[in-house]
Amino acid sequence: MRKIAPLAPLGVATFGLGYGLKEAGLPSSYLFAALLVGLAVALLLPGRATVPAPAFVAGQALTGVALGAFVRSSALRALAHSWLPVTLVSAATLGVCVVAGMVLTRFTALDAPTAQLGSVAGGASGIVAMSDDLGADARLVAFMQYLRVLVVVLLTPLILAVAFPGHGTGSVAGTSTLGQPRDWLLALGIAAAGVAIAEVAHMTAGTLLAPMVLAAVVALAVPGGEFTVPQLLAQTAFALIGLQVGLRFTMETVRLLGRLLVPVLLSVLALLVVCFGFALLLDLTTSVTLLDAYLATTPGGLFAVLAVAFGAGANTTFILAVQGLRLLVMVMLAPLVVRRLTARPGAHVAAG
Repeated sequence: MRKIAPLAPLGVATFGLGYGLKEAGLPSSYLFAALLVGLAVALLLPGRATVPAPAFVAGQALTGVALGAFVRSSALRALAHSWLPVTLVSAATLGVCVVAGMVLTRFTALDAPTAQLGSVAGGASGIVAMSDDLGADARLVAFMQYLRVLVVVLLTPLILAVAFPGHGTGSVAGTSTLGQPRDWLLALGIAAAGVAIAEVAHMTAGTLLAPMVLAAVVALAVPGGEFTVPQLLAQTAFALIGLQVGLRFTMETVRLLGRLLVPVLLSVLALLVVCFGFALLLDLTTSVTLLDAYLATTPGGLFAVLAVAFGAGANTTFILAVQGLRLLVMVMLAPLVVRRLTARPGAHVAAG
């Protein structure tokens, strides 16, 4: 109880701030709010609060289920006639992220796992959740991931207005806050089963990956198996991850973030330019418009991109399919990439 009691006021502050950020249009608002709350407590009242290990595991597992539940057979069918260029673009995006991570490892104080995970374009909540398991600094990974999301969210409507005049922006309907009892049972059951499988199989980052794969299998293979994780459950999971990361910050880490801001921001902007090049390739090799291709290849900010796509009258099914496929590919392959690169000598460790 002594460990849990301090989390109550942090939870209230997190959900209050998260609701305000959500109303302001920021995606992943509750995770971002939890990061800020955890950061403030860690710096002002160091050592006063921690997230219990079982709560963090539950947050990882439910985050995995939320990611896996995005898979829809209708979205996969939307890729049927464009699977080759979409697959190549997804693979090329991963390759660019790997190169960006290698460059940051070479020219900054970041170690290889942190630089690689921080450079992954997509699945920010999942990437942050698996950081500790892969030997990365989750604080720095979160900073890099959410700086990218913030840049994408801020620039996408602006680029849309300049490059595609005449297309407005609107909002896209979200999932129910409370959801249905069936959704709760499926989400909790799959999360528990996934954690059990990960324990038995000794999977790297298994508490996130096993529930994610299991949720995707249920959504695709089981008749009538498509489900949605209730927002209350999903956002609570995201908040637990955000608090766990935020509470581990120190003043030394904050000073390191200041030195990393410019190189990481340059990396994000370079990724945006490369992804626009990939959009041009999709426009030339598929039947979709350049607008659809651009929104499908933006490096992250899935919910914000879908909202913009909905308001602009774009092909949201295709955009969701491409973004969802890349999200799953990035989250599933990230552990393999990190293990491969960290097996090589010469990696140096980030300060803090």
